[in-house]
Amino acid sequence: MTGPGPDPALETVTGARQTLTVVLPVRLHRTPDAGSGWAEGPYPFELGSRRTDTATRSGYFAPASARVLYGTPDRPCRWHRPLTATHEGLRLLGMEILRTATARNAQHALAVLHFDLDGPLLPVLRAIGHRPTAGPEPLTGPLDPAALLDGIADVRDRAGTFAIARPYTVAFMTPEAHHTPALRPDPEALLPPTADRWLWQLASRSNPGDLPLAPESAPHHDASTVRISADWSALVLRHGAAFLGHRADTGDGDFYDFGALHARTVYLDALLLGSLQRDHIDELTEELSEVFDSARLTRRVTALEKNIARFRSTYWRQHLTAHGPANGLLLAFQHQHRLPDRFAEILAEAADYSRLVQTLESQQISGALGVLTILGLPLGTALGVLQVLGDESVSHLLVALALSIAATAAALTTRYGRLVLSSLRGGGGNRS
Repeated sequence: MTGPGPDPALETVTGARQTLTVVLPVRLHRTPDAGSGWAEGPYPFELGSRRTDTATRSGYFAPASARVLYGTPDRPCRWHRPLTATHEGLRLLGMEILRTATARNAQHALAVLHFDLDGPLLPVLRAIGHRPTAGPEPLTGPLDPAALLDGIADVRDRAGTFAIARPYTVAFMTPEAHHTPALRPDPEALLPPTADRWLWQLASRSNPGDLPLAPESAPHHDASTVRISADWSALVLRHGAAFLGHRADTGDGDFYDFGALHARTVYLDALLLGSLQRDHIDELTEELSEVFDSARLTRRVTALEKNIARFRSTYWRQHLTAHGPANGLLLAFQHQHRLPDRFAEILAEAADYSRLVQTLESQQISGALGVLTILGLPLGTALGVLQVLGDESVSHLLVALALSIAATAAALTTRYGRLVLSSLRGGGGNRS
């Protein structure tokens, strides 16, 4: 992206079409149900005859991803609730809850709030991001998530990882004809630099004073920018994403009807899947750091490998669908959080621990075989001599046993015997 520069202030701009989605990490107390106004499935936005319910969205994604995002009839994981509330220019349309349980945190979930807004979009984003000199927090009063989710979930505090403790915003804005900084001169012309600066500000929830990027340090585009078409682009950052139109919006019936619908549904779901991946990778990283906190190394490594395999088969997707933009958005989210690199590091570290466990088990087996050899050889020799001599005297048998025990004790004091005992001690503390 290009860095902020002297262009018309986005803080004063109200787009032709503006939507805002806020994603909050919550702790689920109970399963939402019809008695409290919740219905199963994602929020079903409608456009003409098109209704973005579970069946429609599931057809857009690969089956494994669809199960994670929408659940199954036997195991639902997503609920929605239509709800109308207005505060400071924000109009709440409805809410969703997506259960994101992990191996250690069965109550983890994401709350999704869908808004329209009348005034300039950037000041609201800056306030949600708690930028200096920003206005008051807009998610208060009738839009307070704690009140909206009362009895169902609590908003998670910020004691956890910074990446999962802040609200994630997804902004969508289309320009009018006089918003030339965002407009492409013609469908085959390059975008003006100001378009990427606007896109950056919407995604980063900042103005040039909040985050003054040096032009030479910011590329024109990177793996986090998705050029969906000549008409609009998307940018995915750590704490927010934005969609910006590059052609004047003509109102109802315009292509941007579908653009806004996709930004609120399937494109949002691609980002939600990335959030699930990040949470699970955070948990696997924490689990790796605790491997040596217990003497039961074998059991811990086995559980870790099982959790990695479950994550890999259930959540780890880099190809969601045959439709390109959703894949691009997921890859951009993964790029921002270094998820592929982090997962590769987890696999490498887990493989090292697995080899360590195998080495310890091999030492333990070798030590056990050594003990059997040290114990069995003197005794077997003594008994063999008595048998050859045909001696059936009990006293001679007891003498032979005593001599074999003495020989075994002597053998254990040798370097080989001490090595065998050391191998057994080293492996014995790691048995599960």
